[in-house]
Amino acid sequence: MLGTLCRYLRFMGYDAESASSMAEGNPREDTLLIRSAERKGRILLTRDRELARRAGEGAVLVAGDDVIDQLRALVNLGLIEPELRLNRCSICNELLRPAQIGEVLSAAYAPKNRQDLRFFWCRRCRKLYWLGSHREQLEKRIREGL
Repeated sequence: MLGTLCRYLRFMGYDAESASSMAEGNPREDTLLIRSAERKGRILLTRDRELARRAGEGAVLVAGDDVIDQLRALVNLGLIEPELRLNRCSICNELLRPAQIGEVLSAAYAPKNRQDLRFFWCRRCRKLYWLGSHREQLEKRIREGL
């Protein structure tokens, strides 16, 4: 339910894991989520009132459907800083490293005009990231929304 929020948190440099990474249909899923958050020192973000109640102070009940509203609530609670870092893979949460030239050249989706661009690589997903207009659009959306 909070997949978009999870991606934004990763763009902002936060170590964020989505419940969608867990096996579906586990009747103990809520218990596993609570234990995982406790073990990893994370705050459990949920839209599920009962799960938030069970997790107590280790959880935050997230309201609203709009990701900017959700981020604003987390900023107001002092849980996050509204800054775009782009140092984590938006898919798998792995920390990014500077890309090697071969990785840039082998990515068919990389921009042809590479002048003045910095590239980053996810070792796990083998995905290339760069700081371009997409970053500017995300920064603007976050800055104006928060």
